[in-house]
Amino acid sequence: MKKLLSVNIGEQWLISPDKTIAEAEQFDSPGALISIILKNVYTLAGILLLVLLIFGGISIIIGAGENDPKRAAQGKKTIITALTGFLVIFTSYWIIQLISYITGVQILNPLI
Repeated sequence: MKKLLSVNIGEQWLISPDKTIAEAEQFDSPGALISIILKNVYTLAGILLLVLLIFGGISIIIGAGENDPKRAAQGKKTIITALTGFLVIFTSYWIIQLISYITGVQILNPLI
């Protein structure tokens, strides 16, 4: 049976630069899977931050050009929200690094 419009996630997500999830024999622990998910979440959060900053900036520029204070305020709100989200993600990353340093367990690099 043909699979239309389907993507095998196991062939797309990377465990390491040259190995995908589909090629993994087995995860040693749930922590290894969580580490992989965290890496992808951080990447997605960075991309989302960039998109929101660009969108907010364009909204401010368009609002100022059309003399529309509501649109400019919405753009500022978008930028503030994006930066707040970045601060939360940045803080979570450093908390994970701190836990990794204190315990000696490689959380974001389980295969090293």
